[in-house]
Parts: sequence; structure tokens; C-alpha cells
Amino acid sequence: MNNFLFLCVLFAVNVIQAITGFAGTVLAMPPSIFLLGMENAKVILNIMALLSGLMIAVGSYYNINRKELIRICVFMAAGMAVGIQICRVAASDQTLMYVYGIIIILIAAKNLLRHRETVMPQKMLIVILILAGIIHGMFVSGGALLVVYAAQVLKDKEEFRATIAPVWIVLNSVLLVTQIRQGSFNSENIRLILISVIPLAAATWIGKRLVKKVPKKVFLNLTYVLLLISGISLLV
Repeated sequence: MNNFLFLCVLFAVNVIQAITGFAGTVLAMPPSIFLLGMENAKVILNIMALLSGLMIAVGSYYNINRKELIRICVFMAAGMAVGIQICRVAASDQTLMYVYGIIIILIAAKNLLRHRETVMPQKMLIVILILAGIIHGMFVSGGALLVVYAAQVLKDKEEFRATIAPVWIVLNSVLLVTQIRQGSFNSENIRLILISVIPLAAATWIGKRLVKKVPKKVFLNLTYVLLLISGISLLV
């Protein structure tokens, strides 16, 4: 039953992931930890995010902003290296998870309540990217902070979605290598990974068709609503 419920969660969040290019993992992580346990959830969702990013990136190749993609990957990778080390030292510490959730809620609420978007200085945006990498290294869910950066520099919704998607291919491939070296894979999670490809592919197909029907203003509001949900989900 737990595996079936996980597949339902995976399908729902990946429809959202296909529309926005982010939020799938951060929304899926809390219920997946409850259903599968922390280690299995991190391993399976990492693979799913990698595959989802690959499918979206292939379908939206010509909309990718390559300059921003490189910038994002470089700074997030640097932060991710730190996050992986923190996770090894303080794997059972939930304090940072709660702090992360509160930060996300504040950012999302500010952007939903204010009609005029605040322009952040470049140095602050770089700090946000590094923090996104740290969180991604720890919880495989740095997308909520990444979208704060992306919303500032990627104004077109197709460019936004297409540029964020390949970030997960790069970063989650690095995490995959780390997980293999740590011996995180077993017969149980490998079997569930193979089964999970089916709802993932179906969700991505559906989301790809829905994204063309979402106006830019609605798209941005949806983005911040998802951030708010993501933050709340980390606190409950």
C-alpha cells in the first residue's frame, strides 16, 4: 500500500514539475519520507528528478538559456558539495529543514502579496544559488530557492521551464554517483524506481500539454503558490 501511495504522489507532483520545471521533488519529499523512509526517498526521487529533467529538456531544447544554465550549475554545484558534507556530519538534524521551510514560506508569501516584484542585487542572487545547492545536496530539493533566482533572470515561461529542467540532469547525476559510492541502492528501491518510470512518463506528458494553456501571470502565481506549499510541507 505504501508503494502504491508513493506512485500516486509521484504522478501528481510530476504533473506540476512538467508545468513549472521545479517543485516536484520538494513537494514529494515529505510524504515519500513517511512512506518509504529517508534514504529510499532520496535515492528514488533523485532518479525521478533526473529523468523528469531529461524529458523536459529534450522537449524544450531550443528554449534553454545556456548562459544562465552554466551559471546556475556552477554555483549550485559548489553549494551542493557543502550540503553533501553537512548531511554526512548531521544526517539526523532536522533544524535546517525547518529553517529552509520558513525561508521558502516568507519568500513565497512576499511575492504573492506584493504585486511589484523586488529586484535583487546580483551578489544576493549568487548567494541564493549557493544556498539552493547546499539544500539540494542535503535534501535533493533545492528547487524552491533556485526558482527565486530564476524568476528574477528568466522572464519567459518557456525559457524559465526549459532552463531549470537540465539543472536537475547535471546536479542529480552528481548526486547519483555519490549515492552509488555510498551503497544507497538495494533491490527494494531499484524495483520501485523501475515501476516509477511509468507514472513519471505519464505525468510529464500531461504536464507538457497543460503548460501551453497557462498564461504568464498565472504561471508566475502558480510558481509562488507551489513555493508556499513546499515550505509548509517541510514544517508538517
